[in-house]
Formats: sequence, C-alpha cells, structure tokens
Amino acid sequence: MLRVRFGGDAERTRIVVDMERTARGSVRESGEAGRVVLSLSGVSAAQGVSGRGLGLVRAYEMQGSGRGAELRLELAGGAEVERRFLLPPGDGIPHYRYVIDLKATDAAAAPRPERNPPRTVSAPQRRERPLIVIDAGHGGHDPGTLGGRVNESAVTLQAAQDLKTEIERIGGYRVMLTRTSDVYVTRSRRVAMAREAGADLFISLHADAGNDRTTRGASVYTLSEQGAVRAVRQATSRDGWHADLQLPGRDPTVDRILLDMTQRATQNRSAQAARVLLTHLEASGHPMLNRSHRDANFEVLLAPDVPALLLEMGFMTNPDDEQLLTDERGRTRLMRATAQGIDRYFTQPDAGLMVAGAGQAGGGR
Repeated sequence: MLRVRFGGDAERTRIVVDMERTARGSVRESGEAGRVVLSLSGVSAAQGVSGRGLGLVRAYEMQGSGRGAELRLELAGGAEVERRFLLPPGDGIPHYRYVIDLKATDAAAAPRPERNPPRTVSAPQRRERPLIVIDAGHGGHDPGTLGGRVNESAVTLQAAQDLKTEIERIGGYRVMLTRTSDVYVTRSRRVAMAREAGADLFISLHADAGNDRTTRGASVYTLSEQGAVRAVRQATSRDGWHADLQLPGRDPTVDRILLDMTQRATQNRSAQAARVLLTHLEASGHPMLNRSHRDANFEVLLAPDVPALLLEMGFMTNPDDEQLLTDERGRTRLMRATAQGIDRYFTQPDAGLMVAGAGQAGGGR
C-alpha cells in the first residue's frame, strides 16, 4: 500500500487507496455504527498508517490483516458507502487505486460544507429533478451522413424530440435540447451547454455510416482513456480552470489530483449509464452491433464533470436501419427503450464493482 488520500466535502467524500498491485475489496461495516470498515486482499500494510480524514471522515487507520489489510474510517457524521471501484494504472499514473465514495445520510450531523466546495468525487446532491441534456447530432451546414432518403441531422433532431417526450412521460426529470431546429451548434458549445446547466447526464444522438451496406445495429460510446487525457489537457489549458471546475486553486498538484478524481468518477458513471442503457436497448429487440459498448475520444464526450454517452442509433447506410429510424413507430420504440434505460440509471444504480478500463480510441463527433 502506498498511501490514503481524500477529496470532497461533508455531503460526499472520496477515499483513494494508492496500491502497488491490484486488490479485491469487501465492506465489513458500511457506516451504521459510525464507521466504515473495508478489507483489501493482497494489500500490504505491515507498519500500518493512520491520520486525520476530510469531509465525512474524521480519522482513518490502515492495518495489516491476514493476507491483506483493513481500512477503518471513523465518520464525522451519518454516512454510507455509495460506490466503490478499482482503477488500474493508466493516464500517466503507474499504480492501482481503490476508490470508496461516501455520501451523507444525516446532513444535520455532518459538519457544514465550505461555501464553495470543489466539484470532486461525484455530482453533488440535488433537491431539484435530475437534468438530462439531449444532443441531436449535426445540423445546419453539417447534415451528417446522407441516407437513401434523408440526412442524419434530420433523423437525430426528430429522435431527440421523441426522447424528450418519452422522458417527460416517465416524469421526475428536467430535459434540455442542444438544438430544436436545423441549425449548427459547435461540438464544444454543446458540451459547454451541458456543463453550464449543471447536467446530470448528456446523451448525443447519431446515426452511423459504413462501407458495407449490410452492416446495421446500434452502439453506445463512452470516453476512452485517450479521450480522458485530452479532456484533462483541455481543461487545464485555459486561465481560471480551477474556478471553472470549482477547485481550490491554491496548490496546482492538489488541483490536478482532484481533477483526476473528478474525471475518473465521471468516466465510471458514464460506463455505468452505458451498461444500463444497452440492457434496455437489447431487451427491446432493437438491432445491435456485436460489440455494442465502445469507447472513443469524441469531443462531445469530453466534459470532465458530466457523465456523457453517444448513441449511434443505427446505420444510415443500411436500408433496414434507415427505414427503422425514419419510421415513427420504430423510432418511438427505440427512444422509449432509451428513456427507460436512462430512468433505470437514475433510480436503480448498480452498486457493484466498476472498473474504468481502456479501449479503442476514436475522434470526431
């Protein structure tokens, strides 16, 4: 074990255990008695480490236990384990990281958060309904792929409007479209709109193209490791990036660590949303590519603090897919399944282990 570090505030706190090798974690106590106890197999902590915590954690202690180690977190207020996951080496970081996210369960017992807490770990608790930003790809002078009868930009706009209707039919959400007519909005502006609005999920709709007209089926993209590096580079290349991400701005090293934590949490939430969405698309009977969950460095996926998906609804170059996407009933059925997947992502989050992994890179979009 290398070290234990913290980020977040009195509503949500992230604990990161830096390790030399991979480990499997299991929760022994989850906060009911004022402490969280986590066992980590394969982690060496022979000498033991301890210290003060941050946010929801008053103090911590790591001690060797059998063939592993035990991490004890003494809580400063009511809290529970929200999620935990393993991050393998990558993005310039040579070691493994085991991450535990805590969320407050008793706000009155927790210390009052700072006036402008840094946006790290995960999205802050919201009293208002979650905001979903739907992006209809292309538009205006960028028609996208030309099908046999219609342009991609027209299909994505109609699909975005259908998806908005289906989400509003479910209820409990706010919905915003990046465009409502045949106009061009730059990709960077689409991302900025989601971030400025404080979106809880950004989904960009597209229709694919291929040289083989027999290729058909939907797929969902999330940000690749290459894209994550690009996102961090973009975020830190402009003046005032600490304020833009609501980071302290006092120590560049600490801010980069907090930014990395935010980016990783966002990647994991995006991957979680993609898995849930794909389950609903497959269950609806919609044609799917064999490898339907993919990753890329598309620009619309680059927000470091907004979970983002890009849904390729099918192939405009395939006559059957084009027919399905231009048919009102077929398109509505697809958007209904998409809305149901989004709803399940928010109402029944997967509490299991999540690993942010690498995959094939991409560009554009």
